Amino acid sequence: MADPRLFSSGSDPSGDRYGASSAPSRRKYNPYQDLNTPYSYQTLYDLPTSPEFLFQEESAAQRRSWGENLTYYTGVGYLSGAVGGAALGLRDAAAGAEPGETAKIRANRVLNSCGSSGRRAGNRLGVIGLMYAGMESALVAARDRDDWINSVAAGLGTGALFRAANGPRSAAVAGAIGGVLAGAAMAGKQLAKRYVPAI
Repeated sequence: MADPRLFSSGSDPSGDRYGASSAPSRRKYNPYQDLNTPYSYQTLYDLPTSPEFLFQEESAAQRRSWGENLTYYTGVGYLSGAVGGAALGLRDAAAGAEPGETAKIRANRVLNSCGSSGRRAGNRLGVIGLMYAGMESALVAARDRDDWINSVAAGLGTGALFRAANGPRSAAVAGAIGGVLAGAAMAGKQLAKRYVPAI
């Protein structure tokens, strides 16, 4: 048994180094005691769950910025066009298959057809998304208001501009279709906000 005089007061020779079996009066080590932090130092690690904004005006606006809008619509347009075009290419490759072809030739036909159709449709819808996002952001900046009028007007302008090279009649029809689709998308978004519960 060790001599108790070798240990300083408050230490226990029978306990382990970290004080697992020490006396109840012994205080636990606090690594933050010399940093002049408040006692509830655990709150230092509570990170906010809501987004943080540099300016108060940004927190008031409940929409994406023009750069995020541009990236979102272009990406969604390209991805959906590529998937839809690849599905059409798969259908065309299956219809154009000839009896007696090897599996390697059929796979090559499918890959070529899916890649060609998907790339074409993806580029087309990506450009439409790019034009729509640019027009909508420009209308929001010009009107200083974010409502359904911006979306419908951007749809009208996008359809008309996309088909402007085919003549005024084609541009007018495409503009009307773009405006109707944009209005339907806004109405669907509002209905989804109202009737679909948040997951």
